[in-house]
Amino acid sequence: MKRWCIQELISWKNNPRRKPLLLLGARQVGKTWLAREFGRLHYKNVVYVRFDRDIAVRQSFEQDYDIPRLLDTLQVRSKTQIEPEKTLIILDEIQECPSALTSLKYFCEDAPELHIIAAGSLLGLSVHTGTGFPVGKVDRVYMYPMSFTEFLDATGYESYVEVIRKRDWQTLDTFHEKYVELLRQYYFVGGMPAAVQTYAETRNLHAVRRVQTALLEDYRNDFSKHATDAETHYITQIWDSIPEQLSREDKRFVHAEVGRNVRAPQLRGPIRWLEDAALVQTVSRVRKPEMPLSAYTDGAFKLFFLDVGLLAAKCRLSPSVILEGNSVFGQFKGALTEQYVQQQLRAESGIAPCYWSAERAQAEVDFLVEVDYRLLPIEVKAELNLQAKSLRSFCKRYRFTQAARISMSRHAVSSVQISPGKTDPQGHQYTLLDIPLYAIAALPEEMRNSG
Repeated sequence: MKRWCIQELISWKNNPRRKPLLLLGARQVGKTWLAREFGRLHYKNVVYVRFDRDIAVRQSFEQDYDIPRLLDTLQVRSKTQIEPEKTLIILDEIQECPSALTSLKYFCEDAPELHIIAAGSLLGLSVHTGTGFPVGKVDRVYMYPMSFTEFLDATGYESYVEVIRKRDWQTLDTFHEKYVELLRQYYFVGGMPAAVQTYAETRNLHAVRRVQTALLEDYRNDFSKHATDAETHYITQIWDSIPEQLSREDKRFVHAEVGRNVRAPQLRGPIRWLEDAALVQTVSRVRKPEMPLSAYTDGAFKLFFLDVGLLAAKCRLSPSVILEGNSVFGQFKGALTEQYVQQQLRAESGIAPCYWSAERAQAEVDFLVEVDYRLLPIEVKAELNLQAKSLRSFCKRYRFTQAARISMSRHAVSSVQISPGKTDPQGHQYTLLDIPLYAIAALPEEMRNSG
């Protein structure tokens, strides 16, 4: 399998101002595999240590921060000569050794010629932030589940990826039905590497579901391993409530729906725990569409799962319901589609979306994103329904000149005329980009070329 973020690692390797790199993400998204594959492809040799298993190396890092001594330890343990610029040092599960995390500061300052990747869970690393954390001394790359284009590549549809990247809309239209079929498969399989590999090798959806169920059980077991009993209770309640929260038309997270007599302050820590573990993604609401969006959030948010396939598995959606677009899918089809869109924005383009809603929730724009210092409102449709009243209302209210609608429809670019009114005496027009759900990877470039 291929992971597109290996390009970020190549850029890091070639950067003369390179620092030790933290490769971050949820468990089982492929951090270790990517680091080792990167080392295999781009270095003469690799020194790999894993702190949760190698007690001797862990004790060596806990002794002090003498870089020559630590390098001797790594060389003896790995039976490999470390050569600056030619050897990749991989420190895996680094959250299990806080001293190793702190040592990255000294590697950065005293041995900048060494190439070091430290892989670990966001949950473990967040505990040490501010207590020996090497602030300003590390670079970061975040890994997400495999994107739809990575799924296509892994399942034998490499040429389909190239068509999306080239934004060859004519060819995309020709194979529209096939792309839709493959997208529905991705809705079920999702992007967890173990699930994708199982599907690529077997084409057996029941085998995929078994992998997903095991992953969900592993994550649930992590709750009690890494959190207090009180936290575990709330973490589990939040985790179990997400499908129901997303099934509402207004997908805003409602604290009262987590459990009886549950109040917002009780859930702040557990929600942060799930975020630190990268098991959930928050999409914050903004009341004012101005940059930076993070400065205009108001505390409300939507809470999404790590992965669309895991969400489908958590809800026990059958293959036929997803692959055939069954009518019993109902309102949850929209939830699965929004889950997919926000996941792809992060994985394909590194975009962390927000959303906007009017007072009294009379209108809502599903996502609002920053691209090249410009804001783009996005309306998401699960199928072919192309009504976008909220999007039009938003563009009229804030005089936006560009917007996007993502649906199962084909690509189109149109001009929407807004007639003069009380709030807009002169009227104006905006460019509407219709982007197929399967071509989200092309959205940023399409925005640049149509703006």
